Amino acid sequence: MKAQEKPFWQSKTLSQMTTDEWESLCDGCGRCCLYKLKNKDSGDIYFTDVACHCLDEEDCACQHYEDRQSYVPDCLIIKPNWGEKFNWLPSTCAYRLIYEGKDLQDWHHLISGDRNSVHLAGISVRGRTYRDNEVSKDQLFEHVITWVD
Repeated sequence: MKAQEKPFWQSKTLSQMTTDEWESLCDGCGRCCLYKLKNKDSGDIYFTDVACHCLDEEDCACQHYEDRQSYVPDCLIIKPNWGEKFNWLPSTCAYRLIYEGKDLQDWHHLISGDRNSVHLAGISVRGRTYRDNEVSKDQLFEHVITWVD
């Protein structure tokens, strides 16, 4: 890459990215696979430490990524035209950061060159979650979390 060339995430909008560029933005934190609760009055989104049963808790990736909606019909598929729905993603998420006009975090693998840096930075859900088959929907409020980003 020439010195004056910007990386694709700085020179393209989300909708201009190729499929490979889009997929490479995922930092592998697994936070998008956590159950979230929305306050109907304020619209605030609250993350829980309860993960979808399809999440590989070591890799922090979906075990059925390509056909995940056949396993979890309401699984969100992130798209460039999401607009305000990007607030369903963590504040550290590359998709959300780029949508908000911000740059990637230093620990992001496209910056660090290391896919493991998301885990080393303490951003991923590795070792920090319960499975959704261990927690009832009525107990989700007991599992609301605030992790430092």
